[in-house]
Amino acid sequence: MRPQGRSFELILVDDGSTDNSPELLRSLKESTPELRVIFLRRNFGQSAAMTAGFDHARGQVVVTMDGDLQNDPRNIPLLISRLDQGFDLVNGWRRDRHDPFLSRRLPSKIANWIIGIATGVKLHDYGCSLKAYTGDLAKNLLLYGELHRFIPVLACFYGARIGEVAVTHHPRIRGRSKYGIDRTYRVVLDLILMLFFQKFATRPLQLFGLGGGILLVAGFLIELYLTWLKLWHGQDIGGRPLLLFGALLIITGMVLVAIGLCAELIIRTYYESSGKRIYTVREVLE
Repeated sequence: MRPQGRSFELILVDDGSTDNSPELLRSLKESTPELRVIFLRRNFGQSAAMTAGFDHARGQVVVTMDGDLQNDPRNIPLLISRLDQGFDLVNGWRRDRHDPFLSRRLPSKIANWIIGIATGVKLHDYGCSLKAYTGDLAKNLLLYGELHRFIPVLACFYGARIGEVAVTHHPRIRGRSKYGIDRTYRVVLDLILMLFFQKFATRPLQLFGLGGGILLVAGFLIELYLTWLKLWHGQDIGGRPLLLFGALLIITGMVLVAIGLCAELIIRTYYESSGKRIYTVREVLE
């Protein structure tokens, strides 16, 4: 970064390391004035570590990358130059990825395909941590759980312009990856959450109310049909499973509508108490 002619800071987030990383980072600080180190009290996970970095970043441009150096820092100027073209987020694409196929690349390809189809945000590599952000976008990304994989989707919710560039990827020579095919299920769960955010984050009643209304109508029609059989045809309906099924649909529909109403109250309380808006502004001309 020094030859780029830009003022910069280097933020390293130590996410509860159990080796001698803290001592090494303290010694590096003495010889690197641009270095800032954030020591988390324990291992909180990648999303929390990235959020800590975003919170402490002071620049107008923020670049993230993993500490294992599989991503090449020499690609940073490339991402920044792309960001200067008017994008709010530039996503790295590990075109020639040096990871095991079955445990890393195959699950990643499946996840990337599913995320792209489900959310409409078309990228080659959602999981690449080498990304460049505008400072405004970085400060407004709220990452929970393992949502760091969905940063482009969250940025799309924010209204960001997203670009993508191919970056260099190296084989891992230090440490051991904690990612594997077992994380696919958790990605699917987070994807369901993303889809909810994308379509119903500010209007949950439309989701729960629609489903609950359909069940209510179906249950009512079933019970109306059974009532017709009882009153006009004198048939015994007390032992019919359809009677219980109709009642179950009605009760479930009422519960879903009630959940939707509660969710609406929670959403309104969240926005009003936090001072957040349901929109984002790119620019104001006066």
